[in-house]
Amino acid sequence: MADKPIVYTHHAEHAMAERDIAQAWVEATVKAPDWVLPDETTIGAERRYRSIADRGNRILRVACLESDDHIRIITAFFDRKARRAT
Repeated sequence: MADKPIVYTHHAEHAMAERDIAQAWVEATVKAPDWVLPDETTIGAERRYRSIADRGNRILRVACLESDDHIRIITAFFDRKARRAT
């Protein structure tokens, strides 16, 4: 995962504030995810997952779209159903 500028959509900013999700957690998830899956709803987007110790190791899911010059955050939430594929 490249070190590119991160841009937040209005929806992502609103969702993070409403769900009490720290920007640092989102950026850590985007830059160093525990695992990555393609997003099934947005062509070219990815779902990046990371366990967040400050939240009892709940799994944060960040949907993002990476271009050549930046990473756009679409949304972020704690995913109760997230399980790493084996």
